[in-house]
Amino acid sequence: MNLIGKPAPAFTATAVVDGQVVRDFTLETYRDRYVVLFFYPEDFTGVCGSEVHAFQARLADFEAREAVVIGCSINTATTHLQYLKTPASEGGAEGVTYPLIADTNRMVADRFGTLNGQFDYNEYGLLEATSDLVCQRGTFIIDKGGTVWFQSYHFMPIGRDIDGVIRELDAIRRLQIDGQVCMANWKG
Repeated sequence: MNLIGKPAPAFTATAVVDGQVVRDFTLETYRDRYVVLFFYPEDFTGVCGSEVHAFQARLADFEAREAVVIGCSINTATTHLQYLKTPASEGGAEGVTYPLIADTNRMVADRFGTLNGQFDYNEYGLLEATSDLVCQRGTFIIDKGGTVWFQSYHFMPIGRDIDGVIRELDAIRRLQIDGQVCMANWKG
């Protein structure tokens, strides 16, 4: 599903923001900033935990570029809260401060094309699963106007390169702010 150049899919979901459960979380809240939205399969897993912490370690770099980072998995808000309270040495995400979406109904993952598993839609357009469904690793950069400028998907056992995500954000900003294109291997 190609979302590049299109408005980011709209959704309202539950998320954990600043240690609180927010039941009406939307991307509209961040319309004046770039959004780096990343999907990961589940809390308390090795590769996912490494990515969640890697984004946190570079959070100041994203903020300096007028961007917010938002994570999304199929876990519940309660699981996210526990994950955020558990030390990294025990497989948790203690110290992570950006929002985590609790996509328990898989709606957000479906709209962004990151839903992984066996499923189809019935005659009413409702999702029907014949296997467990999780989020495929997907990364989206959305501009201040709500348009998707970058999307990528990764095989689940392979974590993202955060430097690469920052490079894409820098390239998008350079084009939008200065009108400058970015050649191969360009670095911001």
